[in-house]
Amino acid sequence: MNGKNNINIVLVEPEIPQNTGNIARTCAAVGASLHLVKPMGFTVDDKKLKRAGLDYWHYLDITYYESLDDFLKQNENEELFFFTTKAPRKYTDVTYPKRVFLVFGKETKGLPEPLLCANPEKCVRIPMKDGLRSLNLSNSAAIAVYEALRQSDFENLRGDGVPVTFNWE
Repeated sequence: MNGKNNINIVLVEPEIPQNTGNIARTCAAVGASLHLVKPMGFTVDDKKLKRAGLDYWHYLDITYYESLDDFLKQNENEELFFFTTKAPRKYTDVTYPKRVFLVFGKETKGLPEPLLCANPEKCVRIPMKDGLRSLNLSNSAAIAVYEALRQSDFENLRGDGVPVTFNWE
């Protein structure tokens, strides 16, 4: 079993280090595991990647895969949901299981068509206006992970705010 957490974000061939860094920070903040499928458009020691993730890297559970086939083989018994602009169902139309893998494709092309065609019941989309290509990858991942968290009533996350003391003098 890869990924020790119930919620898992999978990035297939990510190209932009800042997006991956932002998603890594989101994973750390909510206790999700991050899965990176090669080839990637950057190296994991990229300064832009590290900067976007800030000082959260030591909180991150991360797994790397050599290819999409490698990821699918290692996670064949997991519940996978594929995010694509081509899906007929919205991401809010499904009930996510307690342990789920939210899968996103590369920024320029998305997920491979054969994968989507082979799994139409597991494909979901985030609604947006006609004529636009897609949302930013890190925004899409955040939307998806927070819907899965909402459905579990934000289990294991802090629900109260941090008290603020104002000093007006």
